[in-house]
Amino acid sequence: MTSVTVEKKDGKIIHLIRPDVQSAQINHVPPSRGLIKMDAMESPYPWPAYLRGEWLEELQGVALNRYPDPESTDLKASLRQVFDIPPGLELMLGNGSDELIQIINLALKGPGRKVMAALPSCPMFQMIAAYVGMEFVGVPLRAEDFSLDMPAMLAALEKHQPAVIYLAYPNNPTGNLHAEEAIVQLAEASHGLVVVDESYLAYSGVTMMERLQRHDNLLIMRSLSKMGLAGLRLGYLVGHGKWISQIEKLRLPFNINALTQFTVEFALNYYDVFLEQVEQIRRDRIWVVENIRRLEGVEVFPSETNFVLFRVAKGRGEAMDAKLRQKGILLKNLGDSSPLLRDCLRVTIGKPSENVAFLSALTSSV
Repeated sequence: MTSVTVEKKDGKIIHLIRPDVQSAQINHVPPSRGLIKMDAMESPYPWPAYLRGEWLEELQGVALNRYPDPESTDLKASLRQVFDIPPGLELMLGNGSDELIQIINLALKGPGRKVMAALPSCPMFQMIAAYVGMEFVGVPLRAEDFSLDMPAMLAALEKHQPAVIYLAYPNNPTGNLHAEEAIVQLAEASHGLVVVDESYLAYSGVTMMERLQRHDNLLIMRSLSKMGLAGLRLGYLVGHGKWISQIEKLRLPFNINALTQFTVEFALNYYDVFLEQVEQIRRDRIWVVENIRRLEGVEVFPSETNFVLFRVAKGRGEAMDAKLRQKGILLKNLGDSSPLLRDCLRVTIGKPSENVAFLSALTSSV
C-alpha cells in the first residue's frame, strides 16, 4: 500500500470517527497465564463434575440452528422464582450488566443529559457514558470510609440534574455498602432514574428490591457473574413496567444466546450448589481480612463482596503490585484510578490454597 493511500485512509478515519473515540484508550485486560488470577471478582470454583456431566448431556438438546427465544421467557420465569422478584415488576435481560448500562444510557440520551455516580465505583458507569456521548459527573466518596458524601451528592444532583444516577450496592472497588436511606434520599430528590447495581447480592445478602414498590424511579440491576457464571455474561434489570417497556425498545433482538439461556436456567435448578460456594468464599474473606490486618504497614477495608481492598505503605503500591506478580499473584492495582485509592490493591477471594499463596506473597513483600 502506498503512502498516499495510507494518508487517504487515515484522513477518512480522522474525519469520520468521533474525536472522543479517537482519543480513548482500549480497555485492556492483563494476561493471566502462569499467574494465580485474583484480579477480576470471579468465583474461583468450577462446576462440580456431576453437574458438568448432566449439563453437557442436556446441552445436546439445544437447537443451535435456530435463533434463541427473543424474550428469554423460561429464563425470566426461573429468575423470578429463584430471586423472588415481586409480581408487578418487570425484567429485562442483558449481555452482562455492561449491556444494560449501555441500553439505559442510550434510552436517556439527549442534549445536555448527564450521567452521575459516586467515585470510585464501577468504571463502566463512566466509560459507557462516554461511549454513548453523555457527560459524566463524578462525586467523590468520603475519604475516611468510602461512604456517600450526601451534601456533595445532593448539591451535584441539584446543579446537574442527571438523567440517571448509578450506585453500586455494595460498591466496587471499595467493598462497602452505602446507607440505604441515603440512596432513598437521592431517589426522592432526583427527577431522573436511580439505578442500584446489586451485582454482589450473593455476598452481601442485602437488597433494595422492596423499595421498588415505593419509588418508581428506582431500578435494580444484577449480574450472575460473581457467583460462578461469569463466562455466560448474563445481567438483569428489575423495575416498574413503565420504565422497562421503554428501555426494552433499545435491546437488540436475540441478545441472550441460546446457550446462555439454557445454561443459566439449568444452573438455577442447582442454585444451592452455587450458594455453598458463595458461603465458602464469605468465610475465606473473613480469614483473609484477619490475616492482612496483622501485617504492619497495611490497611485493609471492610468488605461485603467477594474481594478485599487494602492499602500498602505510601508510594509502594506500584512496587507491591510488581512484586506480587513476580511471585505469581495477579491482583488489581487501583493506585491510578482515583486519588482516594492511592497505593490500594484489590484481591479477589480465591480457593483456600490460592488465598494462602497470596498472603504468603504479601507477607514476604511488605
